[in-house]
Amino acid sequence: MSRIAVLIPCYNESGTIGKVVRDYRGALPEADIYVYDNNSTDGTDRIAKEAGAIVRYEKRQGKGNVIRTMFREIDADCYLMIDGDDTYPAENAREMVRSVLEDHVDMVIGDRLSSTYFTENKRRFHNTGNRLVRGLINQIFESDVRDIMTGYRAFSRLFVKTFPVLSKGFEIETEMTIHALDKNFLLKEIPVAYRDRPEGSVSKLNTVKDGLKVLKTIGGLFRNYRPLRFFTWIAALFWLVSLIFFLPVLVEYIQTGLVPRFPTLIVCAALAAAGVVAEVCGLILDVVVKKHRQMYELFLNMMYRQDKE
Repeated sequence: MSRIAVLIPCYNESGTIGKVVRDYRGALPEADIYVYDNNSTDGTDRIAKEAGAIVRYEKRQGKGNVIRTMFREIDADCYLMIDGDDTYPAENAREMVRSVLEDHVDMVIGDRLSSTYFTENKRRFHNTGNRLVRGLINQIFESDVRDIMTGYRAFSRLFVKTFPVLSKGFEIETEMTIHALDKNFLLKEIPVAYRDRPEGSVSKLNTVKDGLKVLKTIGGLFRNYRPLRFFTWIAALFWLVSLIFFLPVLVEYIQTGLVPRFPTLIVCAALAAAGVVAEVCGLILDVVVKKHRQMYELFLNMMYRQDKE
């Protein structure tokens, strides 16, 4: 029988964690349900134990840190990750697990945005933020993922054991999506119902602060995963500014045969040279990234063979 692990990272979710554990115990009775408590002070761990979960602890604060530890410590054939705030109903859990175990999907994304998210979510600017992040990533990585930041996902063992978790906080979902797109993992999106937090349950997200972290993560991953495109954009910006300042100098030279604004001409030349340097950096790093992808594919093949043995 395939091993299924339900992963629930938690920080002060005493009002909802008991119901979440019981709901997913009913939906997946054969699964092991792990609650990783991230320095809660409201008895979340005790309530989770009473509901039948396996409770472990992660002292480093942040969702990314919790997921890193989960992925390292837990062995299973399918991993279902959910939040402990009771915003994701358990009705889709079986379908998501089946997609991993039977259809060999590497990451199943519980798509809130195609369902009830925009009507259920009451937090200001979250709808706009989700649309912005989705648009940026789909544009940069030439994809069509409908929900980038959902916390409801199912993973194959191969994905979990080869995913390098770098993020420390809520930007972890963005990192997962970009990594899966870049490494050509098989993705599937399943529309799932979403409900806002129940009365008394408070979100730990800071819309502005965490939103800026997500945008910073996207920028960093864009540079790391698509360096040629990233540095070409920088080079194009340098060349555009250089051209804007150079054209008046050129027109004046054509009309008078004189170049009275030598400082401007020197700045234009420096900007053009900086653009050339940026483009060369992009070309070199693109070769490095492609070689890394080749090595990663060989590593995946090795991991796949080991799991089959």
